[in-house]
Amino acid sequence: MERHDCNFATSQYPHPFIHRLKLTRTQKIRGIILGCILFPLRITSAVLCFLILWLIARLRFLGLSKDERTRPVTGWRRWLLDPIVFLLSRGVFFSLGFLWLKVKGRRADLKEAPMLVVAPHSGFLDMLVLCPAQMATVVSRSENLRLPVIGALLEFNQAVLVSRKDPESRKKTVTQVTERLTSNGYWPQMLMFPEGTTTNGSVLIKFKPGAFLAGVPVQPVVLHYPNKLDTIRWTYKGTTWRESLWHTTTQLYTNMTVEFLPVYNPSEEEKKDPNLYANNVQKLMAKALGIPATDYVMEGGIPVSKLGDLSLPLESPARETLSLLYRNGLETHEVEAALDRMLDRCQSGGEGSVMVDVDDLASILGLTDRQAAITVCGLYSKDEIVDLRQIYVSVAALSGFISFKSLLHTAFTLIDREGKGSLSKEELSDLMGALLGVPQRNTAELYAHASREGQLTEEHLLHVLMTHQTYQKVLNEYMQPEEVDSPSANGKAVNNNSDKSVHYKKFE
Repeated sequence: MERHDCNFATSQYPHPFIHRLKLTRTQKIRGIILGCILFPLRITSAVLCFLILWLIARLRFLGLSKDERTRPVTGWRRWLLDPIVFLLSRGVFFSLGFLWLKVKGRRADLKEAPMLVVAPHSGFLDMLVLCPAQMATVVSRSENLRLPVIGALLEFNQAVLVSRKDPESRKKTVTQVTERLTSNGYWPQMLMFPEGTTTNGSVLIKFKPGAFLAGVPVQPVVLHYPNKLDTIRWTYKGTTWRESLWHTTTQLYTNMTVEFLPVYNPSEEEKKDPNLYANNVQKLMAKALGIPATDYVMEGGIPVSKLGDLSLPLESPARETLSLLYRNGLETHEVEAALDRMLDRCQSGGEGSVMVDVDDLASILGLTDRQAAITVCGLYSKDEIVDLRQIYVSVAALSGFISFKSLLHTAFTLIDREGKGSLSKEELSDLMGALLGVPQRNTAELYAHASREGQLTEEHLLHVLMTHQTYQKVLNEYMQPEEVDSPSANGKAVNNNSDKSVHYKKFE
């Protein structure tokens, strides 16, 4: 069940951030019957184990000063408490149905590999890997400290904590992880999930470089769940963690295999380039799993594919917006008129004129359903205020109503409000974010290719986007106008792409 074809095109890779468990009627009935018996018993047993774990975890630092807590725990606090926590942790997973745990290969010791990198990351139940990993220390979100029991266990583990909302916290985490990995055995072995988020296991998404920054040897660890029903996974969309827990605990048992691969010793080149190191380990682990290694990544809560330094959304906000407009009864000419109104609004005044609320957006788009306008806002913004330039440029790019050259000129003008004739790195990020429909965090590589003597002009940017081996894929593959069928007046579907889409495809 876990093996997939590794040789298909990138655009055909399965979406890794969606997992929906499909059950037959028989499986649903069986799950309800077993769940009525197994779920309360297993959850009760797990909760009891967790309560004991919480008490033991609190003993770990009893009587220690704040300074002593920043150093590795030694003495009775380690040789007495660690085995107890190990057995209770295994007891939690045994209670949840993991009756057997198969281990393949040999775990490397601390001197051989200070870091264990684990993939694929499927959900919270992956943490069972800590048992064969001898309770290696982990990296976790600082927000998890507030969770009952989990927070105490993270303190017991002396985990490295990072706040995803604080950029400075990320820098401190990198420093702390590097110090631990290069401490020559002073700190215990570490374990990280380099994907950084959960997936459906159909591919390996791009590894984050954090586990590879220190340039020390790592041991790849791959996880297998050889079960008839894939109940473990919960992702960005689809099965939730509650559903995953229910379906897992209503099975008679759940199989898991932890496979330790040989230690990976980085080359000098990989030590100097953590991204290269991460990519090579990703490919090795993908080969062991029999699945593709991809450039997919979760960025700011948005699933994207990396192309150079650009982030291409797997679920295009512009395509969804166009589809929504047609589903709400707008005809082709009405969509084109809505784009004209958006452009007029963007060009009408200063920075304030481009920020609109839901009601303004509904009026500009010609939507009578306010909820539809809220949906469009949600595709581009986390609140009900949205930058109209993003919606206009990204939707116009896929509509087929305007040539790319004309659209780039318009977008360039909208971003270059001062009329300088060139863009800064930050403004280039804004422009590419508008074209692609998602924020672009780093466009330094594109800026370096397109700028001349510190100046990024519209002409140079157009040339790079149309001719550069990497960036021309944005136009040739991602930003092609999409044929969307809209209902005509008589109820029959008609094609919404007029001949103007031909001009766009030729980039006139």
